[in-house]
Amino acid sequence: MSTLHHTMRQERQPPQNHVPEVAPGVLRIQLPMNMPGLGHVNCYVIEDRNGVALIDPGTPDLRSWKVLKARLDEVGLPMKRVHTVVVTHSHPDHYGAAQRIREVSGAELVTHENFKTYWDPHEEDDFIREVAVPQDYDAQMGAIEQALLKVTRRERHSPWDRPLPWGGAPPDGQLKERLRWRIKPLLLTKLWQPPKPSKRVVDGEVLLLGDKEWVSVHTPGHTADHLCLLEPTEGIFVSGDHLLPTITPHISGLTTQKRPLGDFLLSLERMYTFDDVKVVLPAHGLEFHDLAGRSKEIIEHHGMRLETLTNAAVHAPENELTVPDYSRHLFKPHAWGTMADSETFAHLEHLRQLGKATARAVDGELRYRIHHH
Repeated sequence: MSTLHHTMRQERQPPQNHVPEVAPGVLRIQLPMNMPGLGHVNCYVIEDRNGVALIDPGTPDLRSWKVLKARLDEVGLPMKRVHTVVVTHSHPDHYGAAQRIREVSGAELVTHENFKTYWDPHEEDDFIREVAVPQDYDAQMGAIEQALLKVTRRERHSPWDRPLPWGGAPPDGQLKERLRWRIKPLLLTKLWQPPKPSKRVVDGEVLLLGDKEWVSVHTPGHTADHLCLLEPTEGIFVSGDHLLPTITPHISGLTTQKRPLGDFLLSLERMYTFDDVKVVLPAHGLEFHDLAGRSKEIIEHHGMRLETLTNAAVHAPENELTVPDYSRHLFKPHAWGTMADSETFAHLEHLRQLGKATARAVDGELRYRIHHH
């Protein structure tokens, strides 16, 4: 490993070309993606006597599709043998190729029951309502969904046109322009099909993959529909974006979830109960082994953020600040903007729901006061 890679976070590294066995009976294919902060997405491959199951088959672009096909061929598991695709949650880098695989092999598409994308009729999508600064991964994803929507000629309101719940103008229109160049190649491929789940599972439901029983574990927080999988015999835990080795997933305040951060922290605490887990397989980065330890680190990280907000309030006039004011205490200047504000809003709402903060509108802007006990 070069010294460069020591300084680069695992999640950001380009995809590996080999297909290692990362847990008993589970292979990993790393698929390319070019989002800021993420260099690849992990697709997990599980073979059984009937063929192959895939977990998170990557983004909807042609480059990723070609790599997926080539890697499956290399290990002697052609795409047409795929009988099941499991998608951990409703972001395009996870579900992108799912519908196309179904068309090749007739595979079942399994998601959590809350799974929804922008194409589902009469539903506000949990994800697309997020608005973001241009260099941000979630903004890119939103823009991709918007562009794909045009391909299928299904128009919906753009998330960029709405006022923000904490006050202030909608984010600027240049954002769309700056994102457009990333989308063009995607539209030219004409590959895109919106995902249509054929089986929706709830927490605790058992799936048979690789002749083993995998338990569905619903972990809302990063999205409302986030699904992890536990194989208790070998102690394998597929964590999606819920737990990543060195970064934490975006927790948005712009979501249909009423308590995004509260739900996320509860989902993390629940990890302490799975004490038979030997290996954790995340959606980005490499496998790791301490499920409870990593969960605790992330809980403590958010605890520190809540403390930072509380300290910021102490030094403010009347202990009161707007969401962007608080956001500047949590994030470095290069990250300031709607995305940072959205995550700050989720933290402030969490404090309010715990009875530790109150909010009032002043001149159309929310101001939060944090109580000190």
